[in-house]
Amino acid sequence: MLRLRLSAAFLVCFALVQVGTAQQPAKAGQQQPATPAPQGQTRQGQGDQGQSNQGQAGQSQSGQQGGQNAQQGDGQQQPVFRGGIDFVRVDVIVSDKKSQPVTNLTQNDFEVLEDGKPVAIEQFKLIKVDGNPTPGGPPPKQIRDRNDEELEAARDDVRVFVLFMDDYHVRKANSMSVRPTIQRFIQEQLRPTDMIGIMYPLMPVSDLLLTRDHEKIVNAINTFEGRKFDYTPRNIVEQNYARYSTDQVERIRNDVVMGALQGLATRLGSLRDGRKSIIYVSEGFTAMLPPQMRRMDASQPADPIQSGAAAGLQDSSREITSEWFGQMDVYSRLRDVYDVANRNNTAVYSLDPRGLAPFEYGFDDIPFGPPPSFATDRRALQMTQDTLRVLSEETDGRAIVNRNTLAQGLADMMRDSSYYYLLGYTSKQTGADGKFHQISVKVKRSGMDVRARKGFWALTAADVEKISKPAPDVAKPVQTALASIATSVQSGKYVRTWIGTERGENGKTRVTLIWEPLPAQGASVRREQPGRVSLLAATAEGSLVFRGRSPDAALASAGPAPAPNDTGAAAGRSPSAAAATAPQRLVFDAPPGKIELRMTVEAAGSGGTLDSEIRDITVPDFTAPQVALSTPRVYHARTAREFQTVAADPNAIPAPGREFSRTERLLIRFDAYGPGTEKPEVTAVLLNRGGSKMSDVQIAPGAAGATHQIDLGLASIPVGEYLVEITGKAAGGEAKELVPFRVGS
Repeated sequence: MLRLRLSAAFLVCFALVQVGTAQQPAKAGQQQPATPAPQGQTRQGQGDQGQSNQGQAGQSQSGQQGGQNAQQGDGQQQPVFRGGIDFVRVDVIVSDKKSQPVTNLTQNDFEVLEDGKPVAIEQFKLIKVDGNPTPGGPPPKQIRDRNDEELEAARDDVRVFVLFMDDYHVRKANSMSVRPTIQRFIQEQLRPTDMIGIMYPLMPVSDLLLTRDHEKIVNAINTFEGRKFDYTPRNIVEQNYARYSTDQVERIRNDVVMGALQGLATRLGSLRDGRKSIIYVSEGFTAMLPPQMRRMDASQPADPIQSGAAAGLQDSSREITSEWFGQMDVYSRLRDVYDVANRNNTAVYSLDPRGLAPFEYGFDDIPFGPPPSFATDRRALQMTQDTLRVLSEETDGRAIVNRNTLAQGLADMMRDSSYYYLLGYTSKQTGADGKFHQISVKVKRSGMDVRARKGFWALTAADVEKISKPAPDVAKPVQTALASIATSVQSGKYVRTWIGTERGENGKTRVTLIWEPLPAQGASVRREQPGRVSLLAATAEGSLVFRGRSPDAALASAGPAPAPNDTGAAAGRSPSAAAATAPQRLVFDAPPGKIELRMTVEAAGSGGTLDSEIRDITVPDFTAPQVALSTPRVYHARTAREFQTVAADPNAIPAPGREFSRTERLLIRFDAYGPGTEKPEVTAVLLNRGGSKMSDVQIAPGAAGATHQIDLGLASIPVGEYLVEITGKAAGGEAKELVPFRVGS
């Protein structure tokens, strides 16, 4: 299949003139420098600032060897790398009749046609990677942070893989049976320079970090637990739609997975221009459930009587028509996935844990009522398998589907990533028509099997307009605030915390720490529950500021006593706490400046340590002669009575989380401080996730617990992420605070 790359990042160069100029003679097999671009290949009218990612990758690929052999057209000349909105890159995999890669072809052996018309090949290179370090060279660099990841992933001699574990579309039993196969693949087929990561549907793509610690990924696979047809909510996101119908929940799950795949492909495309592989572990997308599996409330168990009555509707013409429309809807949304994957040169290898599957539904899926008919089951099985095949075939991957030799399919994937030809040409299509353009690649030698992508979707005029006039970058404070909204469901944390500051007594600042327990990742995952959090705060010089526990500790401030801030059971050994079910609070006064917080999460019952964290914070000085705002405290309520109760209670505990539903109403409290007796002027606006203003937000005098408060209803706000920006102004300057939050359905 055809390997296509129409890089979205490259399109930033739309307004620039890009011309590949000189060609440098080179002897076959001549070694090139490891980093610089080939001599004589410059770009007229384009400096370093205007150089696109794709152009840089193309130049580095032409110059780097890094353990690869780069064969040029006719073995005589270096390729000329061109750029622009109409430049197309193609990866081609060629094998012989024995399915072995063919690596001795030249540029003249290939013919590329776009929409049936031949085009001139301007870029040609053979990519050969075995994953082993260069003999006599340094050992592979360990990936410690994002910078290491970007530098290593950009190398030509590095293969990049990501395991996407689609627990929404894998049954629990199948997830357990496929673990050893994936673990053996990592242990036996990956090599020292190979980079790999693991991702789940609800995992933020920003949390993904590729690694060369393969054993770490092997251990992470042990926690993979499928949840297909299990609608028990396991996090606050799923709780928002827990009472939707089963059909709606399946559509939401499809959308979540497809969106995550698009985000993952985009993330991988930002790392390198070369080939990347996603191993998509899934049983396929569900377009429509059989009648006996549909429930109006997914959180409720099935009714045997209703299931039995609904079973009579299966195989009717109406059901078959509905299935067809549901299938077309899935395919329509899948197009967006493989379009993004193609643009970012990412191949998807679908791995079906079912192996050679005779049926789609089992007795565990329908505990009550008659099972689906053979015809209904056959259509559903074919549909799920076809979604995997389409996703892989359209992205130049392989569908490891309906076969018991899953390991062989993974070995084929490794061979695809190790030997392929990189071709490039300038499209003869003028203008951004937004249409699909078919591409076919032929090899003049006989007996060759050529795998090539079928084509690409051209940009639309609107796409070109966005590229030529890129949106301004989101401000760093906005990005940081949005990133703090939620704890990753795969992070394994036991508690979620929030820290706020306000003016204290005697020139000190009052620090408040709120914590609440987090649910386990899976309903069947057994782990000890948190019962108490211990906190120790000290200055940079080592002076003790506070020591206490919650729910045992009360408000305390540093004092001259030998054990300052020890409160109640904090001064000695206290009985173990029961499992926490609601947010808890720790409050203490601290001098302005940097302090270190040492938090320990203790297990309910046993009192053993579950988790610990060290965090450095800077305590603001609210006595300074300048405008300042306390950390806004957020409260939420579902009914008017709940809101009135919270609004009248000055000691109500703020919510540590920032995810709410549209049925809730927020109360935001904060204090504004001015120099001396001056009262600052305070305003607030609602921002979208891009940091652009949406509307003004009304501020009222605080009824209790703060000088100001905001009453914000969420019913009129669409689902998404937002921020409330609070600004205090006075003659001495201004201060700002951001309150990020996510609105669910």
